[in-house]
Amino acid sequence: MNGLSTILIVVGLFLAGGIISFVKQDMPRSLVVLLSIGAGMCLVAGVMRLGVWS
Repeated sequence: MNGLSTILIVVGLFLAGGIISFVKQDMPRSLVVLLSIGAGMCLVAGVMRLGVWS
């Protein structure tokens, strides 16, 4: 596990926590969707950088 994949996974988890917070605060749905897309992209990029399956 290198540094970039770790940073991407941590940022993705941070953004996922932001999604939960934004939903509890009744923020606009478009903002929550945008944040969830960013969190998903960070998590997927971090996991893809691991390359465990190859």
